[in-house]
Order: sequence, then structure tokens, then C-alpha cells
Amino acid sequence: MLFFKIALALIILAIAVTLITSYVCFLRIFLAHKRKSKMKRAFSDEIPVIKGKLYDPYREQMVEWIRASRAMPHKDVSIISFDGLVLRGRYFEYSPDAPIELLMHGYRGSSERDLSGGVDRCFRLGHSALIVDHRASGRSEGKVISFGINESRDCLSWIDFILSDINKNAKIILTGISMGAATVMICAGMDLPKNVIGVLADCGYTSAADIIKKVMRDMKLPPNLLYPFARLGARLYGGFNVDETSPIESMKKSRVPVIFFHGDTDAYVPCYMSEQNYDACITRKKLVIIHGAGHGLCYPVDMEKYLKELGDFFE
Repeated sequence: MLFFKIALALIILAIAVTLITSYVCFLRIFLAHKRKSKMKRAFSDEIPVIKGKLYDPYREQMVEWIRASRAMPHKDVSIISFDGLVLRGRYFEYSPDAPIELLMHGYRGSSERDLSGGVDRCFRLGHSALIVDHRASGRSEGKVISFGINESRDCLSWIDFILSDINKNAKIILTGISMGAATVMICAGMDLPKNVIGVLADCGYTSAADIIKKVMRDMKLPPNLLYPFARLGARLYGGFNVDETSPIESMKKSRVPVIFFHGDTDAYVPCYMSEQNYDACITRKKLVIIHGAGHGLCYPVDMEKYLKELGDFFE
């Protein structure tokens, strides 16, 4: 009898440890940070430039891009996601018949912080720009970040919005940076309308598992031990399967051209991840390595090369 009591206590303890560890992983990885309520209604006067010494040389340029985008004519737009969330964005029209880039931002970022430079780039190429806040980011609703799993479904909804509310004949380019790149790569493996003519994936990772384990290693944590708890946390508390699909698997199914950009000094998402995504891609493709560019800095570091490579690819 004592043996069974001890065994039962150990089982209960193991379950409790598993649930608690999974919840902590969920909180640290997948739950969005609290946002100011006013950010859900309108943009703050604060300039939301990304922090870190890596970005100091480009901070003035980033601030200029944000201020310029705020001053540009634009239309505030929104959609309802497949699971009932209000997702918001801003549409900048270059001309009524210009190709439209649908731009997705990075992990724990926002459209204004990460994509104002993208608006500048789009207009230099003669493209219109629709920059959107992911679920659980910026002004959009939601609390859970799913590393491209649910975000790629949202991407499909934004494509439908472009065709129904902006231009049914639009030529659409799916553009993303970091987690946004992962999102558009996953979307590229789905059944897309013929209006989608290509994908721009800037510093994207190969899979959620790969990037989460990489960050765990950087933090001196055991990734093989902790990742199963993170995966379980996503299932139990986030309601999604983080291993459902991945950018690298989607590249094996993509039917649209893909151009990859990555900085060779990216310490967050290693450059080899774009190389692996490029190797897996079965459609027309190009990989552009920007020398000396850290994470998310390919365009600021070498705007001339970025514009030329992108313009040539979609010409």
C-alpha cells in the first residue's frame, strides 16, 4: 500500500513539474508582452525604434523612416482573422496599378517599428505597401505568438482583403523580415491565388524548433531537454502545434519565386538558415548575402544592392 502511495505521489509530482515547466516556457516564448492600451487605438507619439547597440548606427535612419511613414498619405485597414481577432494594418498606395507588397514584421515587433523602412523601399521600387501588425502585436488583437503557424493563415486573409477591397487584379509580393519571413515562407507552401507573384524572405529561420533551440543554447539552457516542454506549452496554453509546419518544409512545396536576403553577421538568426531554406526551395529563387549586416539590417546596411537585387528579381 505504501508503495502505491509513493508511486502515485511521484506521478502527480511529475505531472505538476511538466505542467509548470511547460507553462513557464509558454510565458517566456509564446505569450505576447503587455501593450499600452492606446497602441490598440492609435499610434503613440513615441518612436518605437528597436533597442540594442547593434542598431545604434542606423537608429537615426530608422526614426526618419517612421516619421516619414506617419506623414505619408495612407489608409488604416483591418480584417477579422479565422479565429475572430481584429488584425490591423496601414496601406500606402504608390499608384492604383502598382504591385502591392504585403509586409510582415518580426518576433515581438510591430509594423511601424520593423516595416517603415520597407515602405520607403517599396516606393523606391514603384510598389505599394500594406504593412500589418501580426496577431498579438502592435494594434492587432491577440495574446499568443505562434512563430508563423497562425500568422501564415492571417497572411492568406490579408491576401483576400487585397483582392476584395483594394484591387482584384493586383500583383502581390509577400514580404517578411525574421518571423515575418518565416510567415510568408510558410504561406508560400499553401494554395495561393495566381495574383501572388513572389516572396521576399529577409533573415528568416528554418523552423520554430530550430530558432527556439538556438536561442536556448545562447542562454546556456539545454534545448533538447526544454524544447519538448515548449512544444507542450504551445499545445496546452496556446492552442496550436508549433511543429505543424515550417518554412523549410514549405519551401519544398512553393510554386512562386522566392528571393532570400540575409546578413552574414546575423547573430540571432544565423545566415546558414537562409542558405538551408534556399537549398530546399524548388521554384525560381535567389539568395543575396549582405556583408556586415546584423539581424534585420540588410536594407539599411546596403540599400543600393538590396534595391538592385530585388528589382532585377521581380523584373
